[in-house]
Amino acid sequence: MSKLDISVVVPLYNEEESLPELVQWIDRVAVANNLSYEIILIDDGSTDNSWSVVERLKTLYPQIKGLSFLRNYGKSAALYEGFRLAEGEAVFTMDADLQDSPDEIPEMRRMILEDGYDLVSGWKKRRYDPISKRWPSKFFNLTARVVSGIKLHDFNCGLKAYRRKVVKSIEVYGEMHRYIPILAKHAGFKRIGEKVVEHRERKYGVSKFGIERMVKGYLDLISVSFMSHFGRSPMYLFGSLGTLMFLFGGVTTVWVIAKKLIAQANGLVWRGVTEQPLFYLALVAVVVGVQLFLAGFIAELVNRRSSDRNSYLIDKQL
Repeated sequence: MSKLDISVVVPLYNEEESLPELVQWIDRVAVANNLSYEIILIDDGSTDNSWSVVERLKTLYPQIKGLSFLRNYGKSAALYEGFRLAEGEAVFTMDADLQDSPDEIPEMRRMILEDGYDLVSGWKKRRYDPISKRWPSKFFNLTARVVSGIKLHDFNCGLKAYRRKVVKSIEVYGEMHRYIPILAKHAGFKRIGEKVVEHRERKYGVSKFGIERMVKGYLDLISVSFMSHFGRSPMYLFGSLGTLMFLFGGVTTVWVIAKKLIAQANGLVWRGVTEQPLFYLALVAVVVGVQLFLAGFIAELVNRRSSDRNSYLIDKQL
């Protein structure tokens, strides 16, 4: 049984100005609601004085846990390590830029503990981002809803609450932090809720994300969808496609040859097998089918081997 009411995991990259205010805010909310807490600050290879600020805050707030990567690994790596350290009954994630409000914590915790949700995702219904970010985000979220079947309006909202068992059961890697709800659902945690949360204007610094974020988002969506359906048995996909391609190519090749032989035997006009484009298409289908089948077989072998995918070089830890 956990002794802490909440854990707040905060990935950060060059956020030295906002950290003191964020920690004070979380502490104020926790004290006002009589919640025991810890704040886990994950410095994702910052190049400013963020880690020095974390060390100073640690002397003021013993509830802080700090961890600094040797280089920038990305938000997913930071969340993975934060989840590993979290001990709270309910685990929260939020960005360090003060655009997420800690005032949302008590109600989201209630939804986890009393309403029985496994995960509650924030929905920034009213956003202060420029239209160049809002509309692509709407389209992206629509696509994610259709593909995943999870009815969330804002998959990428950094403010989320989890039952502790959830964060200890999922593996966040690559750039999959956007799709933690999908990973949770795939792991068996299907009670996923949503809460409209306050979105605040950025007070310090600049956004760390550019247009490439949308491109990566769609590629990640394809990846997580594949992993959700075929991650354990890639042969089901590659083997099935390979078999169909091989059968199509093989049957077509036999048909082309048989048609030519029958016409020749009956004295009819016939075309040479190698003069027919369909014959070459059939051969290509056979070759591609074999390659797909072998790809599935190799993927199965790789999948059976344990991989140290989440090995990050940690520079410092408090």
